[in-house]
Amino acid sequence: MMELWHNSSRRYEKTRKLEPGMGHRAGYISLMSLLKYCYQLGIKYATVYAFSIDNFKRRPEEVRILMELLQEKIESLLKAESIVHQYGIRVHFIGNLNLLDDSVRAAAEKAMLATASNNQAVLCVCIAYTSTDEIAHASTEASRNIYTEIQSRVTDAADDDDDLVKSGPQTQEHPAINSEDITKNMYMAVAPEPDIVLRSSGETRLSNFLLWQTSNSILYSPGALWPEVGLKHLVWAVLNFQRNYSYLQKIRKQT
Repeated sequence: MMELWHNSSRRYEKTRKLEPGMGHRAGYISLMSLLKYCYQLGIKYATVYAFSIDNFKRRPEEVRILMELLQEKIESLLKAESIVHQYGIRVHFIGNLNLLDDSVRAAAEKAMLATASNNQAVLCVCIAYTSTDEIAHASTEASRNIYTEIQSRVTDAADDDDDLVKSGPQTQEHPAINSEDITKNMYMAVAPEPDIVLRSSGETRLSNFLLWQTSNSILYSPGALWPEVGLKHLVWAVLNFQRNYSYLQKIRKQT
């Protein structure tokens, strides 16, 4: 699985003195090219960090431009000539979608429904996402499931009061939440853990992105800004992963 982190589009925009939003459009073109290369190389799962919850703190005008661009590009995925149809890609939008504008959320839900039967490859788009929000969500869901299980046991026990009286007092262990409960309730439970994290502009921080899933991933951070990232960077990331493959497999077996 390949994780693509397209930060630095704003920096590209400023260094090129482009109109507002043009850096993000250039970044989208680069992203589509990289996704095509991924699927052509046989990488079945790709994850893209499109919009963080923290991005809502930016200037309202910039947020509006980004929301409009997101909706435009999500809707373009459903066109006949899109990469989704070329490679039979199922699309998942990952994150707290309730934070999105109604029109953007509706476009995302439509795209997920329209591609639900595709099974050749998978594209996960993290939008209105942070890892801490994902972990909090998964913990809440896991707690709710445990609570439901306990309530079910209490109900069953009440139905069997006569048997309990006959057999005497019994000790019953209550279920506890473990890491597997958290993992299966993650937004990203639809995809395996990433093998490679590619973040542009030389940044080596994970910055609240897939913190739960990337403990055994290879991080590759080329100095190029996102719109400048191309095939050579992708190939180098794959080669670096192959070079460390045996070590990564050993570590994963231990965990």
